[in-house]
Amino acid sequence: MKRLLAAAAAMGLAAAAFATATAGPAAAATACRVTYTIGSQWPGGFTSSVNLTNLGDPLNGWTIRWSFTAGQAVTQAWNSTVTQSGAAVTATNATYNGSVATNGSVSFGFNGSWNGSSNPVPTNFSVNNVACNGPVPTTGPTTPGVTTPPPTTAPPTSPPPTTGPPATPPNGTIRVYWLKPTDVQYDQRYPDGIANVMREAQRYYQQELGKTFRLNNPVVEVVNGDHPRSWYENTPNGNECYWWVVFNMQQELMRKLNLRAPDSRWINVGEISAEASCSGGGGGGGWVILSGHDADGAAGIGGNMNRWYGGMVHELGHAFGLPDSSSTDGTPMSASFYNYPNTHFSQAQKNGMLNGPYGSFLN
Repeated sequence: MKRLLAAAAAMGLAAAAFATATAGPAAAATACRVTYTIGSQWPGGFTSSVNLTNLGDPLNGWTIRWSFTAGQAVTQAWNSTVTQSGAAVTATNATYNGSVATNGSVSFGFNGSWNGSSNPVPTNFSVNNVACNGPVPTTGPTTPGVTTPPPTTAPPTSPPPTTGPPATPPNGTIRVYWLKPTDVQYDQRYPDGIANVMREAQRYYQQELGKTFRLNNPVVEVVNGDHPRSWYENTPNGNECYWWVVFNMQQELMRKLNLRAPDSRWINVGEISAEASCSGGGGGGGWVILSGHDADGAAGIGGNMNRWYGGMVHELGHAFGLPDSSSTDGTPMSASFYNYPNTHFSQAQKNGMLNGPYGSFLN
């Protein structure tokens, strides 16, 4: 962590949800609303999030139940303890998110398996044994009177067609990029997964500071690189191999998108699908630059998602101007980020971000 700060200073750096298909609400007018979101889906696996909005009296602990109808199974969950018996799924709050005020909300996510043929969204949610009934949701963004088709059964091998470059986002926005080398196949899990990590970090900052940052729309801008993966990995850039991949990525993003380092207009988050055995990444000065293992982790290929959520919270802290903690102190600016979400910013860290050079980005 300290080495990140030192090495990147010479380069103008201090080192370092889901792109959703949102299910329509399954709701009861008097008690609860549950939104089930399929974030990404590929042969044999998928990632979903569940959001509970409490429409009744304040909750001091919650249990959400539903049943799958096509043999789906939960394989890993975060921000909740999830058990399954046959088709029946039970999710209970973690120790830190059981209290939900009236009109407040809480969310958790999970990875699951499916049969590759049908992955319908559950409709039979209950909260603390009270049914949440309402319109049947779909697996895509809903418009009244319009039926949305289900998601594809495998990640597309080429990006969806575009009608032109995305509009320049307003100042004060966090922009996120996935740089895809020329010999890396397009995989929808990467923009979807990176967006999911950013939305979870956005939620965490709101929880911790009472304020959070604004993300671009779309959350992740896919940038086609100019070189094969090996070029980013083996072209020297910076004083040690640790930085070559991420500095090569950062400088290409700056050139292609007219970015700066530091950049007062946006906080920029870049991830690249390239990594040598010595590669790393970091954050600072309004930037987060991460190599292949972080991109893989966000895409659901790198194990426990809390590791990648905590890592992004940590690096964004650097982007907002925070240094590493000097010890493992329970804050996400130390190695305690590996314990995410059981880690919290100190008051001094909160003040440092809110009063720092990018404090106006938090609202």
